[in-house]
Amino acid sequence: MKLENVKAQMRKGVLEYCILSILSGEDAYASDIINQLKEVEMIVVEGTLYPLLTRLKNDELLSYRWEESNQGPPRKYYALTEKGRDFLKELDRSWDELVEAVRMIQSKSAKI
Repeated sequence: MKLENVKAQMRKGVLEYCILSILSGEDAYASDIINQLKEVEMIVVEGTLYPLLTRLKNDELLSYRWEESNQGPPRKYYALTEKGRDFLKELDRSWDELVEAVRMIQSKSAKI
């Protein structure tokens, strides 16, 4: 088993959570989201991001609007819906529970 493959799977598992977290701060367009993910070494390509954004929109967790740009074509800005904010709160709780469970396992195995 290769470490890089496992790390990639872990990243994929939390990618939607990261996208929702980014959008909880402010509306953003796809390039902004990709750049913020890259800053924390969560490398994502557009071919991965756009289907996720579409799925989140179809699940009514995101909405979008078009804004004119001075530097090219209009940009699609994504925003959390109220349902998305509620969903993110639940994900925050689930994440905290998961992290705590992993820490408990690590703590128990360190004592063995």
